[in-house]
Amino acid sequence: MPFIPHTEDDVRRMLDVIGADSIEQLFDEIPEELKCRSFDAIPEGLTEMEVAVIMQQRAAEDANALCFIRAGSYDHHIPAAVWELTTRGEYYTAYTPYQAEASQGTLQLLYEYQSMMTALTGMDVSNASLYDGASGLAEGVLMAVRVNRKSKSRRVLVPRTLHPAYRKTVDTIVRNQKIELIEIPFDSTTGKTDLAALEQYAGEDITALIIPQPNFFGVLEDVDAMTDWAAANNTLTIAAANPLSLAILKPPGEWGDKGVDICVGEGQPLGIPMSSGGPNYGFMCCKQQHVRQMPGRIIGRTVDLDGKPGYALTLQAREQHIRRTKATSNICTNQGLMVTASTIHMALMGGEGLANTAGACHANTQKLVGMLTALEGVDKQFDSPVFHEQVLALDAPVAEVLHDLSEHNVLGGYPLADEYPELGNCLLVCATEKRSEDQMQKFADTLDRVLSTHRKAS
Repeated sequence: MPFIPHTEDDVRRMLDVIGADSIEQLFDEIPEELKCRSFDAIPEGLTEMEVAVIMQQRAAEDANALCFIRAGSYDHHIPAAVWELTTRGEYYTAYTPYQAEASQGTLQLLYEYQSMMTALTGMDVSNASLYDGASGLAEGVLMAVRVNRKSKSRRVLVPRTLHPAYRKTVDTIVRNQKIELIEIPFDSTTGKTDLAALEQYAGEDITALIIPQPNFFGVLEDVDAMTDWAAANNTLTIAAANPLSLAILKPPGEWGDKGVDICVGEGQPLGIPMSSGGPNYGFMCCKQQHVRQMPGRIIGRTVDLDGKPGYALTLQAREQHIRRTKATSNICTNQGLMVTASTIHMALMGGEGLANTAGACHANTQKLVGMLTALEGVDKQFDSPVFHEQVLALDAPVAEVLHDLSEHNVLGGYPLADEYPELGNCLLVCATEKRSEDQMQKFADTLDRVLSTHRKAS
């Protein structure tokens, strides 16, 4: 039943106590132009049945589309058992595991997740996740500033090949914390971070260097050279990695002579559906010597008085547990349900399964690129090795080509012009293990017809 906590008399008496004439007077600091005086722009409410019809219509618009757009969110096969188990009540409704004696199952699962992530990344320690890859990278930057006490500059080198959403998120979170982000250009031939541009900062006080692998263009960076450069310069390294790629590529813990200091990334490729953009989760791993500066939750394994194994939250550097001034972060969720799904996914797939999936993604993308570059007016933009995305240059306006492809239910890739004006005629395409040869052939045939039409029109 409805409950209104304050009567008109209650409100009047409270206003009298604080010396205000009205509720409106309490908010007189808000400019009039910002106040909403009418809700006329909000349409009338709909019934459940009417809403269901609208959502079905919208879902049907994408039902038959063949998608080759990725750029950070990837369509991978997820075994049916993953979400069948994840949505069981004991997982689906589990909350923050503060009471260890009542949360052993949740704590053990998170511990197993941490163990899997350290094995995948080649790092020493993992936390129990962050919001997403982009905010995880921002936390990694803040962590690097805390760890690298020898550096006084608070300057961080950010390759332009890093995902644009990551760059924007990091800037938003750290810009008001007196941290300077310095952009490093990429080589127009290779699509890799320009090592010559990096070299100009040698000998300078640089707090941290971010290393994307693969980068936003799908290109594999010279991670060993970048990691060694940072180590020689007393600069911390932060890897921003696709976790699936690490099933077949050298893990960040082995980059260069010493490995990276911090590794972050987006966990979505590990059993999380695309779901129109979320929810996802971020992961973070680091070297053992940096663990006390790691944000979020860390689960530890111990034994009880009887010598039986048990699990507990440990090293909690959050303001809920220690002085606010000493807290490393206000991160307050472990995206537990998503992490549960990823843990089950990795357990089912195993190392061999993840490697097979990553290999199939790479092979499919190579096959697709071969089909597309065989067409007139399509070429590779960069000549470097890639994982499962590739930048292609077209001889026709990309926006128009993508529109024409969509008319044939083909979503042909991600246009790069908005974020990279110098790549205005370029398209980022991807083929995961789910794309069949027939689907890729349909993309190639449709693109050939669209490009031919544009050539005739011009």
